[in-house]
Amino acid sequence: MTDDGTAVSAATSPLGYEQARDELIEVVRRLEAGGTSLEDSLALWERGEELAKVCRHWLEGARARLDAALAGPAEEEG
Repeated sequence: MTDDGTAVSAATSPLGYEQARDELIEVVRRLEAGGTSLEDSLALWERGEELAKVCRHWLEGARARLDAALAGPAEEEG
């Protein structure tokens, strides 16, 4: 979310993994604390879904790079 509370699409504002993870932690904290309106809770939930996708994208990319690095030397030796 921006400073004024509006959601920013993950596609229009590329976030690094750590930024997305930290914001996701804050979203979860706010949802668990309660005390927000249904509309605000839904907006937080949607933002959390976007942030989870960003984190998943980064982790899948890291896994692919790791797999390629581990497979690379073995293929060259064979």
